[in-house]
Amino acid sequence: MNESRIRVLLVDDDEDDYILTNHWFSEFQVASCQLEWVDNYAAAKAAIAAKNHDIYLVDYHLGIQNGLELLREAIADGCSAPIILLTGQGDREIDLEAMKAGAADYLEKNQLAQIGAPLLERSIRYAIERKQTEQKIREQAALLDVATDAIFVRDLDDQILYWNKAAERLYGCKQEEAIGKKTQELWQDKNLLQLQEALQHLMKNGSWEGEIHQKTKLNQEITVESRWTLVQFGNNLQSILIVNTDITQKKQLEAQFLRAQRLESIGTLASGIAHDLNNVLAPILMTAQFLETQISDESTRRLLPILITNAKRGADLVKQVLSFTRGIQGERTHLQLKHLIGEIQQIIKETFPKLIEVSTKISPNLGTVSGDVTQLHQVLMNLCVNARDAMLNGGKLKISAENLLIDENYAKMNLDARVGCYVMISVRDTGVGIRPEILERIFEPFFTTKELSNGTGLGLSTVLGIVKSHGGFINVYSEEGRGSEFKIYLPAQEATETLEETEPKLLQGNGELILVVDDEAAIRDITKISLENHNYKAITASDGIEAIALYAEHRDEISLVVTDMVMPSMDGIVTIRTLQKINPNVKIIAVSGLATSDKVNAAYEIGIKAFLSKPYTTNQLLQTISTVTTNN
Repeated sequence: MNESRIRVLLVDDDEDDYILTNHWFSEFQVASCQLEWVDNYAAAKAAIAAKNHDIYLVDYHLGIQNGLELLREAIADGCSAPIILLTGQGDREIDLEAMKAGAADYLEKNQLAQIGAPLLERSIRYAIERKQTEQKIREQAALLDVATDAIFVRDLDDQILYWNKAAERLYGCKQEEAIGKKTQELWQDKNLLQLQEALQHLMKNGSWEGEIHQKTKLNQEITVESRWTLVQFGNNLQSILIVNTDITQKKQLEAQFLRAQRLESIGTLASGIAHDLNNVLAPILMTAQFLETQISDESTRRLLPILITNAKRGADLVKQVLSFTRGIQGERTHLQLKHLIGEIQQIIKETFPKLIEVSTKISPNLGTVSGDVTQLHQVLMNLCVNARDAMLNGGKLKISAENLLIDENYAKMNLDARVGCYVMISVRDTGVGIRPEILERIFEPFFTTKELSNGTGLGLSTVLGIVKSHGGFINVYSEEGRGSEFKIYLPAQEATETLEETEPKLLQGNGELILVVDDEAAIRDITKISLENHNYKAITASDGIEAIALYAEHRDEISLVVTDMVMPSMDGIVTIRTLQKINPNVKIIAVSGLATSDKVNAAYEIGIKAFLSKPYTTNQLLQTISTVTTNN
C-alpha cells in the first residue's frame, strides 16, 4: 500500500455506482487517490470513527438512514477529514443543508454521470486543499502559543479557526470554547460600525489596524491594539489573522496623564480668574470698611457688615482656588503627623454626630514630613467633613498613618508616585461611596454633588492643591454603598533613618510556588515579577474560577494563595471558601483596594492568614508572605 496516496472512502449502497467510481479512479488516476468502499450506514460510521481515511464520499441515500445524518453525526463526533455528499438531481435543499452541516462540498450524481472523473477530481482537490489549508493554519498558529499577544484566526464568516493561549488569558475563554464560535458569541465589541469599516478596509487593502474597545467573557472592559491581515490560500480560501495587544493599562495611565493635564489647564484658568477677582474684591472690601467709619445713619450702617462679610467670603473662595492651582506656600516645618491627627480626632469627637464612630491607628516610629501645619490640618478636616456628610445615618470613620517605602513596582502603578519614603495618611468611611461616573471629576474645582447651599466644590480641589504643593499625591478608593478611602502620601524627611527603623531588608523565598489571583492584569504581572525577583515561583489567575482550576491542578506544589477580594464572576469570599473545600489547610492572603473593616473581618472569619491593602509594595508583600508561611 502506498502511504503517500490519498485514501478515499466511498459510502454507497449501490454496487454499480462503486464499480463506476472505481473505474474513474483507476483509469484517470483521480488526484492520486486510493478508493475503498462500504455499502451501509453502520459500516460507514465505524470506518469514519477509525479515522483511517483522508476524505469521504457519502451518498445521500443509505437505506432507512441517509448520508446527511451520517455527515452530521461524524462531524459531531470530531471528524476533521473532508466529507463530500453525493445527492440526486435537483436536491438543492439537501445540498444547502449539507454545506450548513459542515460538508466540504457536494456533487450531483447526474453531473457525475455526464462529466465523470474531471468533476470528481475537482471536488476532491478542493476538499483536500481545504483540509491542507486548515492544517497549515493550525501548524503555523501553534507556533504562536508562546506569544504574549492574543492571536487568533477567523474565516470570512467570522468563525474562529484558531485561538492561542494568550487569547485564552485575555478574553477568559478556553480554546475548546472558542474554536468554531463566532467572535460576537465570545465578547461584545462596543463599536460594530468600526468593525464593519475595518473589514471593508481589510478586504480592499489586505490589512487593517486600530484600537478596539471590547468586553471579555467576564464582562471586563478592555482596550486592544488590533492588527488584521488577510491570508489567502489558493484561489478560493481566505482567512483573517488577528493579533490583539492588551493596552488597557496603557490607556489607564494615559487617562491619568490627561486628567492631570485637564486639572492643570483648569488650574491655570482659575488662577487667572482668581487674580482678577482679588483685584475686584480688594477695593470693595476696603471701601466698605472705610464707609463703616464715615456713615452715621444706622439703617445704612446695618447693611455694611453684610457687604463686608460677603466680600470676605469671596476672598476666601479666591484663596481656596489659589491653593488648588499652585498651593499656598505657608511656613514649612518638620511635623510629627501623629499630633495633628490627635487634634483632628478630638475635634471630630466633640463636633460630629454621636452616630459616627471615630478611631485612629498610627504606626510606631511614624516618620516626619516637611509641611505647613495649618494647610495639612485643612486637608484632614476637609476629608473628615466629607466622610461625615457621606454617613448621614452614622457609620465608622477611621484615620490611620504609617510609613511607606514606594518602590519601582508601586511607582509604575501611579504617575504621581516617586521611588522613596513616604508617610501615608488614610481617611476611611463606611458611607454611601462615590459613583464610578463621577470619581474622575471629584478634584475639579467647583464640581460638587452637594446641594448648592452645602458646598462650593472647592474642598477636594483645595486638598489636592495642598498635597501637591507638599510634593505628595492622593489615591482614592470607593465602592458605591460600601464607603470611600482617601490616602494622602507625603514625602518623609530623614528618609535614611526612617528606612532603617521601619523597612527591614527584603526577604527572600526558597523557591515556593505562590498563586496570585487578581482581575487586574497590571497587578498580576507586577506581583509575579516581584515574587520571582525574590526567589519565589508564581502562577497567576485572572478570576476565582481560573484560580480554582489552577489550584486543583497544582495543589501539592502551591505553598500560598494571594487573592483579590473584589472580582467579577466569583468574588474573593467565594473563591476562598472553594479553595478551602479543596484543601482545608490552604494558606491565603486576601488583598483589596478598599479594605473596609467589614471586608477585613469577613475575610478573617473564614480563615485567611493576612490582609494586604492595594497598592502594596514588594516589601509589604514579602513581609506578609514570610509571616504567614513562618507562623502557620
